[in-house]
Amino acid sequence: MRRAGLGEGGSGSYTASGYSVYEEENEHLQEGLRAKVNALKSLSIDIGTEVKYQNKMLDDMDTDFDSTGGLLGATIGRVKQLSRGSQTKLLCYMLLFCFFVFFVLYWFIKLR
Repeated sequence: MRRAGLGEGGSGSYTASGYSVYEEENEHLQEGLRAKVNALKSLSIDIGTEVKYQNKMLDDMDTDFDSTGGLLGATIGRVKQLSRGSQTKLLCYMLLFCFFVFFVLYWFIKLR
């Protein structure tokens, strides 16, 4: 016994071929989606790697700034100690000399 519509020339073959077209299209779209997901995955991995690298650089910069801040604080403390002593004139002359040297360097660079 044959069922209606499932014969070789009947309307069932048209329906079956329509489903296979949809299946092929779905597989094609699935492959496209898989490629996009893989691209997003690799992009997110690259972003994660870059974030880790940037965090490491920021930690290194933080350490450098802390050590520079300590050095600068110690230097300022020494300058304050010098200004409280009897060598105030010497400190003023030294600061004026530094300003003069910076002015001469600025003027020299500006002329070049």
